Formats: sequence, structure tokens, C-alpha cells
Amino acid sequence: MTAAMILAAGLGSRLRPLTAELPKPLVPLGDRPVIAHVAERLANAGITRAAINVFFRAEAFTPAVIAELPLELDVIQEAVLLGTAGGVANARASFGAAREVVVWNGDIVADVDVEALVRAHCVNRPIATLAYVPRGIGEGTVGVSADGLVVRLRGERFGTEAQGGDFLGIQSFDASAFKYLPENGCLVGDVYLPALRRGESVRAFAAPGAWDDVGSIASYHVANARWLALSGSDAFVGEGAVVAPAVELRDSIVGAGAVVSGRGALERVVVWPGASVEAPCADAIVMTRGVVPVPR
Repeated sequence: MTAAMILAAGLGSRLRPLTAELPKPLVPLGDRPVIAHVAERLANAGITRAAINVFFRAEAFTPAVIAELPLELDVIQEAVLLGTAGGVANARASFGAAREVVVWNGDIVADVDVEALVRAHCVNRPIATLAYVPRGIGEGTVGVSADGLVVRLRGERFGTEAQGGDFLGIQSFDASAFKYLPENGCLVGDVYLPALRRGESVRAFAAPGAWDDVGSIASYHVANARWLALSGSDAFVGEGAVVAPAVELRDSIVGAGAVVSGRGALERVVVWPGASVEAPCADAIVMTRGVVPVPR
């Protein structure tokens, strides 16, 4: 049995002022919140239940929001920030007898084959198997050997690198490694790096598909543009939204119940559900609290 953990207890500092209205995992990406995209990928791998740790704006994770997701979710509110390792340790009771736990950063949306990631992990059962996007030798946040071992992490080297890559913040974590988890700390800095220094193995899993980090306003805007492009349309209008007849939508997303008034073009704009904006408008995120320009 495989369990899952969505890490969502960050402060969302890089995404301000958007996170003044919603915590990062709940900001809209296309037609639904970011967390719904993550939950869908886990559910597609046959995972029926997951844990999520929350801290900042924890009250926004209401039963109604959770009920919309395609799996059951145990919401674990942290009284203080515990870090990625501490968050997983604190959620251990939610994992039952699972031998592996898929841990997924809540601000990453990626086309990762979760079942294949877990299968790859089960071959050798290292402390963890990290999903990464391949890059050239020496590039990115991880280095990988010819036989799939992580040999470079946070600038430290543990072997001969055959390929670099970007660690996605998605991993299959082995239950046998719970003994290494601190009550407060980081999976990479306090678990994986010490394991590598001891000569233990951390493995890598190539995931060359599309991915987005929604952690900043610019990258969040790009993620919505990618979602729209993959939908095959140049505009999306959610249920109950109203767009004035004199408004032309160009590469824009209008959330459910939103209102677009005025005349002219809405270009490369993401309008959140229930928000209002007047055209013309370009390169912006529209919250219910106002318009946020996208850095160019």
C-alpha cells in the first residue's frame, strides 16, 4: 500500500500579495485550485487517501474545499512550522502500514508518473527516490550517476555525475527511513544529505514531462498559461462568469462567478473566481481584492 503526503505549510512569501487572500495550495490554476491538480495525479495512481500539513491561512482548508478533491485528505494543522521532514514525521499516523509514502510539495504541478516512481523506488528501497527533470551534467539542483544514484545535492558531491537535473520536490519516501526524521527539520538538509554522507543511497527518477512551480507571481502566471495552452483554447470562462459583449478574451482565464466589464481586450489575464475586472487589462492576476501586475 502507498500513502501520500502533500506539503502545504509554507508561508507563501514569494507569492504575496496573492497569498494575502488564499494560501498557496488553494490559488486557482486554470479551472480549480493547485491542490486539486496534485490530488488528481495522486488519485490517478490509485492513492485514495493522503495527508496535508497546513499552517498559514489554515482556516481556508474548509471541509467544503477538501470535499471537492478526488481523494480523502487528512488535514494536519501545525502549531509551529515543522519543516518538510518534521511535517512528514508529524503525519506518520495518517500513513498506517504503508511501506512507501509519496511526498509532494504543494506548490508544484508536474506530469509525473506516480506509479512508475513508486515501482522504481521499490526495486532497491533506498531512503527516498527523488523525481527530477533531466538537465546537462553539472546543471540543476541534483546530479545523478549512470546507475540512478543521487551523487550531487546542494553542492555536495558523492560520486561521478552522468546527468544533472532539477529536483521537483516530489519523492517516494521509504517507511524504513522514519527513524531518521527529526521533529523539526528539512528532508533534504536533515535527512537526505546526512544519509549520503553516511554512504547510504538516495536514488533518482527521471520525470521529463511538463512541470510548474507556482511559488512566485511570474511562475504562477506561466503555469496558468500552460494550463490554458494544454486545454486547446485561447480562453476559459468558468461557470457563472459574466463577460461583457464588448470584451475580447485573449489567452485569459476567467474563473467561476467572475465579472469582466468594460470594452477592449483582456490579454494574458487570470481572473480569480468571484473577482471583477474592467477591460482593457493585460498581464495581470485579478483577485477579489484587486489587480496584481505580472512582472515582465
